[in-house]
Amino acid sequence: MSETPISDAARASGQWNKAWDEIAALDSEWIEKFLDMGTLPVRKGVLDPKTYELIAIAVDASCTHMYAPGTRRHIAKALDAGATPEEVMAVLECVAVLGIHSVALGAPMLVEEMKARGLSAPRDG
Repeated sequence: MSETPISDAARASGQWNKAWDEIAALDSEWIEKFLDMGTLPVRKGVLDPKTYELIAIAVDASCTHMYAPGTRRHIAKALDAGATPEEVMAVLECVAVLGIHSVALGAPMLVEEMKARGLSAPRDG
């Protein structure tokens, strides 16, 4: 029996990310535990495959990750698991709002800097 059955299964099923090759070469035990943790909900049946794939789309498509190969792979798997295009689009629309925090963070700073420079700023209110 292999010491990395989850990694082996990911490779065999096309779920392996080539970016993990060097990690696996340096520390196969760590990547095995990483994959074990990340796939546990679907392997235990806690999440059905469709829900798992929709969550994976959200993670890969989020502005903090933006991993196109994973997003594409998980969209395909979600559709194969019975997700509708509308459900996939709803997930993409939900994660799109993560970027709003950039504006929420930056806009007040802009107003402060405008005021510090005597530039016309919106009225407080």
